[in-house]
Amino acid sequence: LLNLRGSDISYNPVFFAYVLVTKSDVYLFVDERKLEDAAKASLQTVGVKIRPYECSFEDLTRLVQEAPENEKLWVDSRCSLALQDAIGGPNKIEEARSPVQTAKAIKNATEIQGFRDCHIRDASALCEYFAWLEEELVEKGNKSLSEVDAADKLEALRSKLPMFMGLSFDTISSTGANGSVIHYQPERDTCMMIDVNKLYLCDSGAQYLDGTTDVTRTMHFGTPSEFEREAFTRVLKGHIQIDMAVFPRGTTGYVLDCLARAALWKAGLDFRHGTGHGVGSFLNVHEGPQGIGTRIAFNDTALEAGMTVSDEPGYYEDGEFGIRIENILVAREVDTKKNFGGRGYLGFEHLTVVPIQTRLVDPSLLTPEERAWLDAYHREVFEKVSPLLAPGSRALTWLERETRPLPVA
Repeated sequence: LLNLRGSDISYNPVFFAYVLVTKSDVYLFVDERKLEDAAKASLQTVGVKIRPYECSFEDLTRLVQEAPENEKLWVDSRCSLALQDAIGGPNKIEEARSPVQTAKAIKNATEIQGFRDCHIRDASALCEYFAWLEEELVEKGNKSLSEVDAADKLEALRSKLPMFMGLSFDTISSTGANGSVIHYQPERDTCMMIDVNKLYLCDSGAQYLDGTTDVTRTMHFGTPSEFEREAFTRVLKGHIQIDMAVFPRGTTGYVLDCLARAALWKAGLDFRHGTGHGVGSFLNVHEGPQGIGTRIAFNDTALEAGMTVSDEPGYYEDGEFGIRIENILVAREVDTKKNFGGRGYLGFEHLTVVPIQTRLVDPSLLTPEERAWLDAYHREVFEKVSPLLAPGSRALTWLERETRPLPVA
């Protein structure tokens, strides 16, 4: 609501506070020591009254008591029982999703451009990382590189980028069987050494002043099995179908979810997590209310132009490997030949520009349209990211190879 950022919670640039909006005033309950002078001046300019955080319940009780008897306070559906009691109980509140949540989910033009820019910068670090990792595992034969060592290297590369503010979550750096644990987090003393002969799944992201990133790539630096290639390609097909989707206004992520799973279902495969979540603009990497998945809650919120959402189908063979491909998308208006019912149609623009390893792709499973999408995506990746990599560098050489078109059958 106030477009403020803080650092009270790891990985999430937010702070502990309450905001109360009445018909005449706006109150911000916060530890004032956390506010920079510029923030205080800006808030005071627009008439926001700053109050101590510890006074929030006391002030709220008083303000409600001073209000007309028939008036209620609109609170978010996640309101705590303690806060409800301070207001005066359920008869004094109107409980519904906050309109601020929906407004925040729809990014403006500045925020969308920030997403584009920070994802290109972020991709340059990932290219440097995967090129380094391949050199360590393949060329140097390093067998003592741990999952945590690799995650630390990626963070170090990102930290050099302009406007970097930190990671957006703990990096999921997982080799072999650990990749089959969907929310795996490597620990320094117990994690595995990365095995060149096994699939490697890396889910990572960062916070930048102009946006938030979250990207997953699955790589094999040796020779993948036929089943690994089939599973990867079926995941990729679902990823592409979400990316290419065109749908009428009013459509929810609950409806779109089957597009990500259809190719897996045809082989009797599936995955046990949602296909996509909203992403904040230099805010929480998981942001609602929109999403793509099988949870019925995702049928409550229609996708709207300007909403961001991840596109991350996967497949996990228990005890063996994990596969996930994740890009961040932004919904946008699409011109269609017809406009049935005058509803208007939406599609997606992908913001993530990191190569998808073609070594793991079985081209025979792709339709001509899907094949064209992958080649076009890699052309776009090279055009946007290559200018950020040093000429003749290991990363640029890696990018050039990884963005080549699929071989002609």
